Amino acid sequence: MGNATVVDVLLAIILPPLGVFLRFGCHVEFWICLLLTFLGYIPGIIYAIYVLVG
Repeated sequence: MGNATVVDVLLAIILPPLGVFLRFGCHVEFWICLLLTFLGYIPGIIYAIYVLVG
């Protein structure tokens, strides 16, 4: 599962931008995840898990 912990993945499922923010801070990954979450909850989850695991 890469370097992501179980807590990171759970946060990515519950509130995707929070999980990305805790890992990367307020960088590009966070803003992309926030935009995808506003456009649709599922794309935000997919992107957050992709970024955290990858």
